[in-house]
Formats: sequence, structure tokens, C-alpha cells
Amino acid sequence: MGPAELTSRSTPIPGLVLFGLPVHGDHRGWFKENWHRRKMMALGLPDFGPVQNNISFNAKRGTTRGIHAEPWDKFISLASGRIFGAWVDLRQGPTFGRVFHAEMSPMEAIFVPRGVGNAFQTLEDNTAYTYLVNDHWSAAAQADYTFLNLADEDVGLPWPIPLEEAVVSDQDRTHPRLGDVAPMQSRRTLVLGADGQLGKALREEFDGDPTVDFAGRAEFDISAENSYLATDWRKYSTIINAAAFTGVDAAETAEGRTAAWSINATAVSRLARTAVEHSLTLVHVSSDYVFDGTAAVHREDEAPTPLGVYGQSKAAGDAAVAAVPRHYIVRSSWVVGEGRNFVRTMAGLAAKGVAPAVVGDQWGRLTFASDIAAGIRHLITQEAPYGTYNLTSDGEPQSWAQIAQEVYRLCGVDPGKITTISTSEYAKPGMAPRPGNSVLDLSKIKGTGFSPSMSHSRLEAYLRSGTLL
Repeated sequence: MGPAELTSRSTPIPGLVLFGLPVHGDHRGWFKENWHRRKMMALGLPDFGPVQNNISFNAKRGTTRGIHAEPWDKFISLASGRIFGAWVDLRQGPTFGRVFHAEMSPMEAIFVPRGVGNAFQTLEDNTAYTYLVNDHWSAAAQADYTFLNLADEDVGLPWPIPLEEAVVSDQDRTHPRLGDVAPMQSRRTLVLGADGQLGKALREEFDGDPTVDFAGRAEFDISAENSYLATDWRKYSTIINAAAFTGVDAAETAEGRTAAWSINATAVSRLARTAVEHSLTLVHVSSDYVFDGTAAVHREDEAPTPLGVYGQSKAAGDAAVAAVPRHYIVRSSWVVGEGRNFVRTMAGLAAKGVAPAVVGDQWGRLTFASDIAAGIRHLITQEAPYGTYNLTSDGEPQSWAQIAQEVYRLCGVDPGKITTISTSEYAKPGMAPRPGNSVLDLSKIKGTGFSPSMSHSRLEAYLRSGTLL
């Protein structure tokens, strides 16, 4: 009755994919696999995460419904009958107004992305039209629909049964023409922790992008359930989590331990659950502290071996994020941003002529917050494969003492003022254990086409400008 194997073909509307379904029949009737996630994903269907199944039964030939663009994705098929299906791209962008139409029977199915207007006309009595959607319908959601008139002259759909003879609701007859339609806006990106060191860099990276929203703790507290309940997640496709508890030594105290686990683990798990429930991409920033520093170079697939509470809480958050189908974990080390950081501290000491003692047996590379922001944007916009990516500055690994010496030299102060000491000599009561080696392998993110900045050039520019670049 149908093709021997599942097939798919693209259409002129981006993301609109038509499937041919194998239908097997005999004297008793027929059977088909109407929905097969793995097989259909292999043929171009996104992993859109359906949560609700609806059926529209249409008693009479000529019943016509649409054109409705809804704020979710749909997978449409027929249980009985035939239709003339019509789709119009009503999303903001260069393909706005583009049209595709096709006849469908139980042997076809079609994936309709969010914002693509959908309509159909039944060609047989007793047509059952069924569709999976990836958000739960609610009356409030109708405010986000975009409608187009079935008889729009610019679109010019060739309805097999003239609309004046068709069964059409009064509401569908009164929808606006294409020239009066406000295109459906793209889903947005939500940056959390937008007032912190990385958050400020992300504000700069996405400055002028109207599709990105920024929320500091006052607008969205990742530890507060009310923040999640008050957010309309249908508006978003991506969460970038720049919120974290970063007090490495403070995490070793009783109060700090509670805060570290609350923010870095429990709250991140709540974000991960939200991403799964709403089919969102979750971007999360990790740390070299999830490792004990015994490996010569840390790859993305290395098992976590955190030494202290901070590293343990970050590793727990990473594990939660890794369970999200669409996730990017961006692992960094020795972050330099707007605010207090090692480089600014050393520059301040150099200006005062101080001769500090600096640890020389911890190795790694600096990571400028602006480079993390640029790397995050690259992964999202290039649709890089989901997973974990190391991201630091490039160049030869250095010790903290060598970086301090370079800061002094760039500030015009004798680098010989820096005294190199060991971690054990520097250790103080209550200080968290540090990984001895924080060097992260960068080959994976380089393979996506992103080139991390060279540490020396970034440090020089940073010091000369006095601002985060």
C-alpha cells in the first residue's frame, strides 16, 4: 500500500519535512509505524520532544481548517481519509510567505516547525487528522498564534474544493491577509546570571541582538522555584547559564558548602529539568576544578575527580546538564573578566611596587570571559554537535608565577620581584585544594571552527586597555 521503507523529502519551506510511511495491509485492513523517533531522526526529523497527541475528526468532505501558525512544532499524519494540506511560512525572516502544498493519505506524514502556518481541506468524508505537539495546549497559548486568511491572494492556494463551497468556520474566514500578518518572532535565548563576570561578557557579545534576553539574580534566581513558574518557556529555545557559586575557598565552610551545592548542583538540576520539559538547549559553564589535576592534559571525556567542595558541586551540576538531550557544557579554567581576578590583582600589586610570592607548581591557561562568551555564541550559531567542550586561551601552559611575571613585565615592572613558591608553602588554613594541572585539551572546540585566542596577546591587550576585551 505504501513505500517499503520510511522515506523523507525536504520542501521549499525550511524545516518542513514530508515523510512517506510504510503501510502494510491485507483483507483485514492495514498497519503502519506512524511515529518512529530513531528512524525519523535519521531522515531529518529534529528531536522535537512531543508531549501531547490530538485528533481532529472531520465528518464531511470539503471541511477546511487554517491557516494557523502555532508556537510549537507539530508532526501531522492521517488515520483515515485524504486531505489537501497547505503550509505557509509565517516566521520572521527571508522565507516569510513561502508556500508548500501536497495531498496526504495515511501513507504520508509531515513535520511542521513552529511558526509555519498549517491548513488542510478534507477530500473524503470521515477523515481523521492526528498530530503530535511538543507543548501542552492552553487557552493562554492562543495569544501566541499567527493567522493567515485561507483566501489570501498573494499566497494563492489552489484549494481543490472552492472555499465558497467548503465547510469553513466564520473565524477562519476573517483572518488577515499576508500584508497585515505580523510574522511570528523567533524563539529567544535567555542568559541567566547576566550581572556576573561571564554574564557581563555575554551582554557585550550579544549586544544589539534583539532575540537575547538577560536576567540577573533580581530577575531570575536559579535557586527559586517561583522564577521557573513565572517564565513563559514557549518564548525560548536556549538557556545560557552564567550563574554560579565561585567561592572556591568559601565552599569549604559550612555556610559556603550549602551555597555551593544549592547553586552549582541543585539549581542546575532544576534548569536541566526545565530544558528537558520544554525541549530547550542548555548551555552551562564548567570548571577545571572537576579534575584532580593529575592528568597531563584534560580531555572532555575524562572522568571527574574533584578534590574540594566547589569542584564536587560543579561536577554534580555537569552530570545533570549532560542528561539534557540538547546541551553544551563549556569547561574553562583561570577565568579573567570584569571584576576581581588574578591578573587585575597582580597589576595592582605591580603598580604599588609590591614583591609577592606566587605559586609556581600549578599549571594551566588563562581564559578571558569574553572568549567564553564568543565560544558559546559560536557553538549555538554553528549548531555544533551537543556535548562538552574545553575552552581556554591557547598557547603554552604557564604557572601562576609565570603569569604574574608576565603581568609585571607588561606593566613595566621588574618581573624579578615575583618570588616563586610551592602550593604547600602558600597553603593557609581553610584553603580549598587546587588541581596541580589545569591544562585543558582544545582540539575538540577547534574542530568546530572556533580558534581560541592566544594567551599572551589577549593578556597584553587586556592590560593595555584596562577593560575586558
